[in-house]
Formats: sequence, structure tokens, C-alpha cells
Amino acid sequence: MKIAFLIIIFFGINSTSVFSQNWKITKNHKIAFSSSDVSGLFNEISGSIIFDAANLETSKFQLTIPVESIQTGNSTQNKHAIGGDWFNAISYPKIEFISNKIVKSENGFKAIGQMSIHGISKDFTVPFTFDQKGSKGTFVAKFNLNRVEYAVGKSDSEESDNIKIQATIPVTKIKK
Repeated sequence: MKIAFLIIIFFGINSTSVFSQNWKITKNHKIAFSSSDVSGLFNEISGSIIFDAANLETSKFQLTIPVESIQTGNSTQNKHAIGGDWFNAISYPKIEFISNKIVKSENGFKAIGQMSIHGISKDFTVPFTFDQKGSKGTFVAKFNLNRVEYAVGKSDSEESDNIKIQATIPVTKIKK
């Protein structure tokens, strides 16, 4: 073991890439949102996931959701959501989360990082669970997000400021 470690150091191999587990997002993902006013989902997500429950310091999420992938079940509502009064998809075409660290929590894990929506980036923590069966797994995250903090729409008494998010992201392990 000491020899392998010395070889890694000698050749400058990044231990993150040697010991981490890379995951590919599969097509059956679901990024659902709901409030008292509207519900729907974003039907696209991309990015990279490096996650190993036994080695959290090497774990990292970089996830991107195209704003135009919003589906509310109403085409007029979809156009309004991506328009200038809400997401403004022309100027801000994506929602992005990049983790800085992953920690164990009482109910699973927490991804701590930056959430970027509508040109505004804020510190954000995403609680999640991970269920692995062999080379397949599923990440499930449930959290609330205040849309007004990201200048998505205006705060008023007609629409809810808080949006419930439930993301279910099935993955398969990438073979090295």
C-alpha cells in the first residue's frame, strides 16, 4: 500500500480521480417544483457528479438546468415563466448548482455550495439522500427555495415566494 501511495505522489496523479466515483445522470430524472400557485418540472438536467459516501472530501456536484425546459402543463404559463417578468431565459438561460463540499447529515447528506439563478449566486445547502445498488444509484433532494431572493418574479400577495423542490436523479457509475 505504501508503494502504491508513493507511486501516486511521484507521478503526480490526483488522488481525487483515483479514489472518487463518477456518476452519469440517466434520462429518468425528475426535477419537480410546486407552490400554492403553480407546479411542474424541469425536464432537463446535465452536469457532473463525483460522489463516494465513504470519501466525501472527493465528492462534488456541478448541475445545470436549462430554464427553457420548464413544463407546467400549460404552454401559456411556460412562455410566461421563461419570459422577462420571471426567469428571463434569454438573459439567464440556466439554473446552476456547484458544490464546495459534501457532508454527512442526520438524514443523509448535505451539498454545500453556490446556487445561481437569474444571474444571482448565493450560498445554498441542498439536503439529499443516495441509494446505491451496484453500479446504479438514485439521488433524492427535497428543499425549499425563495424565488424572490433570486429576482424571479416580484414578491406580492398573489404568488407564493417559496417554492418546494423535489429532485430525483438516477445515475449509473462511469467505469474508469
